[in-house]
Amino acid sequence: MKVVFLDRDGVVNKYPGDGGYVKSVREFHFIPGAIEGIRKLNDKGFKIFIVSNQAGVAKGIYSKRELDKITHTMLNTFKKNKAYVDGVFYCVHTDEDNCACRKPKPGMLHHIVETHGLEPTMTFFVGDSFIDMQTARAFGAKTVLVLSGKEKVSNRKNWEFEPDFVFDSLLIAAHYLCEHYG
Repeated sequence: MKVVFLDRDGVVNKYPGDGGYVKSVREFHFIPGAIEGIRKLNDKGFKIFIVSNQAGVAKGIYSKRELDKITHTMLNTFKKNKAYVDGVFYCVHTDEDNCACRKPKPGMLHHIVETHGLEPTMTFFVGDSFIDMQTARAFGAKTVLVLSGKEKVSNRKNWEFEPDFVFDSLLIAAHYLCEHYG
């Protein structure tokens, strides 16, 4: 079974900027092609899970209820466009909480695999930051960096390591993964 973990902000929806948060449905804007990319992965039989740090909840910047509204709207938009994800998981803790689920720790990914009874034969993590890439490595997934959010190719000399794959967007990553691993 092929599994793709997706970060949310900067991969599925527009990155709110360093230190910024998507605090409401009104602030959530899909990256062009993201829904199509998810649909392509669906068509090739990939299991897809969104995994995202959302510390704004613990910090009181937005409520869990507002986060749930954003998620509900996102999932409904996927459905209307014949795309789907198998689950959405958030860590709402701060770094200071030292939980096992906050990326770059791989706790959310282990939880998903265990609770869904998955035995992945191939796992990819598509993210827009090196926190995502570290999470992928800690879990043992292929690292897929997209340049549609936080990280930029102009910063390549400062990257901690070279990701397995680098693409401009989720749509381009999906095309590649479907063609080579689908």
